[in-house]
Amino acid sequence: MDWIERLNGAINHIEAHLTEEIDYEKLGQIACCSSFHFQRMFGYMAGMPLSEYIRRRKMSRAAVELQGGDVKVIDVALRYGYESPTAFTRAFQSIHGFAPSLAKTEGVTLKSFPPIRFQISIKGAGQMDYRIEKKEAFRVVGVSMPLEKEIEKNFESVPVFWNQAASEGIVDALCTLMNSAPQGVLGISAPSETCDTWRYFIAVATTLPAGKFEEYTVPAATWAVFPGEGQCRSIQELEKRIVTDWLPTSGYEYDNAPDIEVYLDPNPENTKYEVWIPIQKKND
Repeated sequence: MDWIERLNGAINHIEAHLTEEIDYEKLGQIACCSSFHFQRMFGYMAGMPLSEYIRRRKMSRAAVELQGGDVKVIDVALRYGYESPTAFTRAFQSIHGFAPSLAKTEGVTLKSFPPIRFQISIKGAGQMDYRIEKKEAFRVVGVSMPLEKEIEKNFESVPVFWNQAASEGIVDALCTLMNSAPQGVLGISAPSETCDTWRYFIAVATTLPAGKFEEYTVPAATWAVFPGEGQCRSIQELEKRIVTDWLPTSGYEYDNAPDIEVYLDPNPENTKYEVWIPIQKKND
């Protein structure tokens, strides 16, 4: 099965379970990747976080039920997983612009968000340089923080973590230990053995003693490596192009191994970096 079909299979699963708590791990299993990578692909391809899509779909369905039947707001709220009527009202109002109690008012305008369907499109974007890097396991030392289940929350916490590490002299101290490849300060999104939890490391590859720092072994894997440069936000644009332009027609899919950002030049005005995406051959 093509991986676009698998992504659509995950969307079908969401539709079938909108009145339940959506299991992100299950979505990843359907798409044959981790929940972390599924959320990343979904966010870049759909243009919104997975959690926001699920909220919009629930509120679309809730509006239909409120308009079309003799139902109480509290019953609809409970059906869609909101134990608090206040929380349901807040979610409904954020989508439709008014309280759910007004949904049956004649002439009121509701918003509908149909289910997403993924497909490959040909866009003729500029070229992308990359290389395939097969690498044995290597050791890094550094500091880490847990990553949130909902990936979009990490877009705020990870930059704060970097700023803290820089201001406390941790990044400079790590640079003195760097003596192995890949050369550079590394940002590593690393899964647990079961891939159900992830941690983010700021680290360097080294054979030297860890001292006060944590140790982590990056497992042997194959990566697609993409070079880039520009301001710090440009790395997110590159990651988006990898997922939306390169990955669908590459013959590869995500492997359940760490994502790695290699910062070759820490200058925030024009940093040079590489994005390492773990890949495996498609099993269509």
